[in-house]
Amino acid sequence: MFERVVVGVVNNPVRKQQTLFTPEERMTFIQEATGDLGNVEVDLLSTLLVDFARRHEASAIVKGLRAISDFEYEFEMAQLNKKLAPELESIYIIASPHYSFLSSTGVKEMATFGADVSDLVPAPVASALAERLAG
Repeated sequence: MFERVVVGVVNNPVRKQQTLFTPEERMTFIQEATGDLGNVEVDLLSTLLVDFARRHEASAIVKGLRAISDFEYEFEMAQLNKKLAPELESIYIIASPHYSFLSSTGVKEMATFGADVSDLVPAPVASALAERLAG
């Protein structure tokens, strides 16, 4: 769909208190998972998303939707982004049924109690979760 994709890793999450992995660790996970794709870059996102997109000369913001609850939030964000940056398009990709129920909170909870999450996240993430949440 795009010649170049830049994945923004949030540096200072507004909606969450503390993340389990540092931004640098999350960047490494994404780089490992997309390493075979020559057109994917990963960068820290510490500004408004539209400013990040402009800095990378993007024409679109691409996000995933899992459920209708995601749509409500993302619809609001798309309208705000359009107000701030009318030149940027917002594009949403519907998650496959296998991942439609997935959330970081759910995966962390499963991993905390020793459940196998290897079919839900890349192998390095599953290993890091097991190590970080052990005990």
